[in-house]
Amino acid sequence: MVAVGTIVWLASELMFFAALFAMYFTTRAVQGPEIWGESTKFLSVPFAAFNTTILVLSSVTCQFGVFAAERFQARRTGSLLNIKSWGMREWFALTFLMGAFFIAGQVYEYAILVSEGMALSTNAYTSVFYITTGFHGLHVTGGLIAFLIVMIRVSKARRFTQGQATTAIVVSYYWHFVDVVWIGLFAAIYLIQ
Repeated sequence: MVAVGTIVWLASELMFFAALFAMYFTTRAVQGPEIWGESTKFLSVPFAAFNTTILVLSSVTCQFGVFAAERFQARRTGSLLNIKSWGMREWFALTFLMGAFFIAGQVYEYAILVSEGMALSTNAYTSVFYITTGFHGLHVTGGLIAFLIVMIRVSKARRFTQGQATTAIVVSYYWHFVDVVWIGLFAAIYLIQ
């Protein structure tokens, strides 16, 4: 039941991001290529590609955490250096760190853009850029909070239950969703200039 509810909720989130994409492409069509040409030259595509790679790889580590949760392995069974022995907590902790790195990268990129005169209110492009990427960043932050809650609950539990495994799986649905949305945003904002 929780998984179905999460999928329905993610469908509503999909509509929210569809509206953001519509806003982006509509503003681009109305404002014309001049503003986009002037503004996109400030974007660092290599930096954004690196940051995107970290986020996409975090989906892989998240899925390894799900595999561990499905076999009811909450924590590692061996050395921390032995990745094959990792449980859900270790994989989710790595996913959390990668997601936090992505958010730090976004904050760094925002700071660079603002220092170059590309603030939220500079023009239509910057407004749309900050709104779309900012809302995505808020969603990633929400996912990071969810990972923390799952890891804390599991660490305090006496035993790993089916309910905790389901919670881990549902959090992974959300995480994969925000990763896929970012791939679309990255393509629209950084690659289709």
